[in-house]
Amino acid sequence: MGSTGEGLGRRDLIKRSAALGLISVPTMSFLSACASGGGDTTKGPDKAAVSKENPFGVSKGGTMDVVVFKGGFGDDYAKAWEAAFDKKWGTTSSHLGTQEITGKLQTRFNGGNPPDVVDNSGAQRIKLDVLFKSNQLADLTPVLDAPSLDDPTKKVRDTLIAGTIEQGTQGGKFVSLNYVYTVYGFWYSGKLFKEKGWTPPRTWDEFLAVCAKAKEAGLGGLAHQGKYPYYINVVIMDLIAKKGGLEAVKAIDNLEPNAFEGSAAALAAVEAVYEVVEKDLLLPGTNGLTHTESQTAWNQYKAAFVPSGSWLENEQLKQTPDDFDMQFLPVPVLADSKLPFEAIRAGAGEPFIVPEKAANKPGGLEFIRSMLSREWSTIFAQQANSLTVVKDGVDPGVKLRPGTQSAVAAVKAAGSNTFNYLYPDWYSEMDTAIQDASNELMAKRIQPKEWIKRAQAAVNKAAQDPNAKNNRRS
Repeated sequence: MGSTGEGLGRRDLIKRSAALGLISVPTMSFLSACASGGGDTTKGPDKAAVSKENPFGVSKGGTMDVVVFKGGFGDDYAKAWEAAFDKKWGTTSSHLGTQEITGKLQTRFNGGNPPDVVDNSGAQRIKLDVLFKSNQLADLTPVLDAPSLDDPTKKVRDTLIAGTIEQGTQGGKFVSLNYVYTVYGFWYSGKLFKEKGWTPPRTWDEFLAVCAKAKEAGLGGLAHQGKYPYYINVVIMDLIAKKGGLEAVKAIDNLEPNAFEGSAAALAAVEAVYEVVEKDLLLPGTNGLTHTESQTAWNQYKAAFVPSGSWLENEQLKQTPDDFDMQFLPVPVLADSKLPFEAIRAGAGEPFIVPEKAANKPGGLEFIRSMLSREWSTIFAQQANSLTVVKDGVDPGVKLRPGTQSAVAAVKAAGSNTFNYLYPDWYSEMDTAIQDASNELMAKRIQPKEWIKRAQAAVNKAAQDPNAKNNRRS
């Protein structure tokens, strides 16, 4: 799920993210409007001859309509992409960078004249499962099977990091390219820790001890984005994954009847996070803050830790002191965890889609293929200070900032010990219900066992979705 911008901003994450629905959007009215349609009122360009160099039959000339979420990654990278695409294909691109994806695009989808490419991200994104169920998403499998622009002897699918295709699949069909390689966990200031003599914690007990030292020093232990419980869910769900292993992750994604109730790992994780609340180790007032307000307080050295995805550094550029030394920390482990401390949630975030009714659908597919070239991947790394899902997709000369460097180091340290959840994209209503429970938990309005009960109820409800039979992890 990607990063968050100013104001309402971002999170998927959250598909990202993320990376990943924080704000309710009118999904039912949107779904019914999509289902009833509105005809395709715009005629696309005549399709050109298909060839190995032009696998989708893109016509020279014509237009490209691109809409991107303008959050933590900005949108300069997309403008550079559009210029490169126009130069190659003779097209004229129109560009919109916005945080109001639903507000700007809902009527366009309903009317049958959506853009050609959409970065469907941020807090106001259109729920991916809603778009899929209303047949609004083009199948991107042809992109996976097309030749890579860097090495035509390889298919595009062979150039992607593991998990990218799974992350973008709905109901057995690949419909979104989650483009940004995102890691999730805690973040801290290297400068603050050095000044205070604190050691980055590896166990949850050590984490609580640092939070207690921060409180003694007049700081908050944990700042969290209280108005957007997506973020504290990163901590809870990571603790579940580390304590219970990949089996616990799959049980939740596969909507098992004991995904939460009957799961010792889930209860231990929620109790661990609740301990931060009970011991008064939260930054005072953090339950009422937005993501940017909470993160800015953390940048002002008012708290030791904040949870987020790796878009955080780019999102907080203006608020981060030059010598802050932003550092990533995997979520520390509980006792007897099946995964090691180094294990991290990592995977594809920031979903790009091609609408089924796009006026220039061949151009949209070719745009997605171009995004998966080394040239465009490097442009993104330079402009957005983030890695993409293209293996070895960034030129060695690209200089990354300290936080992103520490995230890259964490990915290397994790090795094969990475995991990711798919339920936020597959079942947006379930995701929102679990976030709501976490909001109540952090405000001390419910206890851990009630959180477990609510989360399992959300799972059981999602299991009634007819599409659930096609969403399975092996």
